[in-house]
Amino acid sequence: MGSMFRSEEVALVQLFLPTAAAYTCVSQLGELGLVEFRDLNASVSAFQRRFVMDVRRCEELEKTFTFLQEEVWRAGLALSPPEGALPAPPPRDLLRIQEETDRLAQELRDVRGNQQTLRAQLHQLQLHEAVLGQGHCPPLVATDTDGSSERTPLLQDPRGPHQDLRVNFVAGAVEPHKAAALERLLWRACRGFLIASFRETEQPLQDPVTGEPATWMTFLISYWGEQIGQKILKITNCFHCHVFPFEEQEEARHAALQQLQQQSHELLEVLGETERFLSQVLGRVQRLLPPWQVQIHKMKAVYLALNQCSVSATHKCLIAEAWCAARDLPALQQALQDSSSEAGVSAVVHRIPCRDMPPTLVRTNRFTASFQGIVDAYGVGRYQEVNPAPYTVVTFPFLFAVMFGDVGHGLLMFLFALAMVLAENRPAVKAAQNEIWRTFFGGRYLLLLMGLFSVYTGFIYNECFSRATVIFRSGWNVSAMVDQSGWSDEFLAQHPLLTLDPNVSGVFRGPYPFGIDPVWSLAVNHLSFLNSFKMKMSVILGVTHMAFGVVLGVFNHLHFRQPYRLLLETLPELVFLLGLFGYLVFLVFYKWLCYTPASAASAPSILIHFINMFLFSQSPTNRPLFTGQELVQSALVVLALAMVPVLLLGTPLFLFRQHRRRSRKRPTGRQLVEPGDEDQTGLLDSSNASEAAWGSDEEKVGCPGPEEEAEFVPSEVFMHQAIHTIEFCLGCISNTASYLRLWALSLAHAQLSEVLWAMVMRTGLRMGNKIGVMAVVLVPIFAAFAVLTVAILLVMEGLSAFLHALRLHWVEFQNKFYSGTGYKLSPFSFAVEE
Repeated sequence: MGSMFRSEEVALVQLFLPTAAAYTCVSQLGELGLVEFRDLNASVSAFQRRFVMDVRRCEELEKTFTFLQEEVWRAGLALSPPEGALPAPPPRDLLRIQEETDRLAQELRDVRGNQQTLRAQLHQLQLHEAVLGQGHCPPLVATDTDGSSERTPLLQDPRGPHQDLRVNFVAGAVEPHKAAALERLLWRACRGFLIASFRETEQPLQDPVTGEPATWMTFLISYWGEQIGQKILKITNCFHCHVFPFEEQEEARHAALQQLQQQSHELLEVLGETERFLSQVLGRVQRLLPPWQVQIHKMKAVYLALNQCSVSATHKCLIAEAWCAARDLPALQQALQDSSSEAGVSAVVHRIPCRDMPPTLVRTNRFTASFQGIVDAYGVGRYQEVNPAPYTVVTFPFLFAVMFGDVGHGLLMFLFALAMVLAENRPAVKAAQNEIWRTFFGGRYLLLLMGLFSVYTGFIYNECFSRATVIFRSGWNVSAMVDQSGWSDEFLAQHPLLTLDPNVSGVFRGPYPFGIDPVWSLAVNHLSFLNSFKMKMSVILGVTHMAFGVVLGVFNHLHFRQPYRLLLETLPELVFLLGLFGYLVFLVFYKWLCYTPASAASAPSILIHFINMFLFSQSPTNRPLFTGQELVQSALVVLALAMVPVLLLGTPLFLFRQHRRRSRKRPTGRQLVEPGDEDQTGLLDSSNASEAAWGSDEEKVGCPGPEEEAEFVPSEVFMHQAIHTIEFCLGCISNTASYLRLWALSLAHAQLSEVLWAMVMRTGLRMGNKIGVMAVVLVPIFAAFAVLTVAILLVMEGLSAFLHALRLHWVEFQNKFYSGTGYKLSPFSFAVEE
């Protein structure tokens, strides 16, 4: 079978890599992505492996790359991905890349440090300029305001106590949010022996660290007394103020201001040159860093893979074990030969037998990836187990459409998915980072089929935005009923509801060519008719789906060479399922085909017959559908119940008998097989024996080895089979009832569509009789209808139907044949998954 229907054959290979060419060989394998390495040094610490120093050097380089990348982002630049495929660099290039990286990092640190220093100096000069240029006027006379009262004269005596004190000044700048607290603390601490002036800078100054513009408060404090000056300096230091010298003479301040301006101009020129040099360094980093990152990442991956290899006794080659698809073995051998040709000794690939279950490999493409993802979300299949994904391609969209059947809604979903499919190769679409968009884009083909199948079932239900469409002529003829019934005007006035009798000649001309007849949308019993139709349809689809799942288990038993399971498991399961619920489907079809409108009034109830079937009774008021029905029903129930002990005890007893037979024959078999022949037989038949062992979870006698035979425990096998029997028998009942969700969600979707149309569009159509008024009114009405349709019926109802279809596949379908206890093949590859 193909890879999509069953996972590919995967072989365990042993690679003998020459030491001189081991790096090149593994690098080439990483480019191809063919093998998954097994760790042969699991018991060895990561710090004691052969290439641990090379891995550390790569990690140190990655730290330096992170620093360079942050510096580039800090400058507002972007790193473009490297062009083309870059191979892993040779080991000798690692020293060159490391030296160039360290040199660039050191240049960036030096330039950044110089830039920060120059910006800090420029900021100090600008603050000093702001302080001198703010126009703080020092007072001519300093007075002591402490202890002033009404009796204190306004003018001090020239020969008073402060005539010898000299007025001093402290000027500086402080952050605006600290200015009020600074002024208050200065006044309280210095007891008023000062005069402080605070002003905001006219223009914001650039912060040297963040680069953001910020305003500052400049201050000028005049005081007298040395102790007061010391207090002021301590307080300003506590507030981290920038204090600058302030000359008393106007001419000296003007000269200092001119000198500061000249220094600022010179500093700006130096800072400009520094930033130009910084931009040159960042340009080099921007050009060299992306390819270096890719190359070092690949080099580190190669060394990590080499750390999983063991060293030969002669230390001349490395030995690796890896999983590889059987179809890729020639490509693997060719790749190793090409990579090791320069070393003079070719690498060797040797296929070896293995008792472990190989990983599962199912190749997918753009179309099948989303369907395989649905299956893998339940569990990765065992090795070469039947893959449900090909059947899910059809059944999943169909079961979704049964619950979501509407031509209009399905068409909208189909067009949305079609737009994503047509634009899938555009770079902007692939590079989108929105998580919701990426989810929809990843399942675009799934949405495409879901919308297409919904259009199909919408035609079956004859619903388009809850409205019926007349494509063909209706099978009901009202005029014939009027002509033959003799309805008068008085009868029509007294009976607002009229009944079309199909038994009247000419009233029912035959079934509608495709789907539900549109005349049912006008009937008051429309919901009752659809209830009966969709409920029976759900049971039929459910029993068919489950029976198909049981039949798929046949291919598993045949592939894993377990034919006894066909008689002891598959046959009892089919008899139990079809004998009870298959018979129910038969009754539905029999009643549809054998009862005409003339005999519909006397048609028996299928539900009552089905209940009486389990009670071994009959109802006098419910006539049988066919002759001998009671005998058939009793025989089917007895036969179904007889299958339970077969299903419960058949497989454990057979395995136990097979185990005892092999235990008796073991000594004779060992004497007949020579040691060399035993090895050869094991090598040739290892795949067949292993497949038999992987075929079931509870069977341990499939492999002929003594270890596997010793693991056979009858109690565990019986317990496993008992759980399987109980789960299947009870699941047939609960799972059949679970498929009624198809009926329930289909009716819910139809009724929500009907309510939305009645409350929105029908109301808008009745609001205006004139064409102009209706045109104006319908614009917001239709907009509201479109928004509610997308939000409620497409998104919410679509998500609900999707989840229910997912449950039907996981619980009701896949558990009949699919275990999902395997693990994926994760090949060593440099490729980045989309």
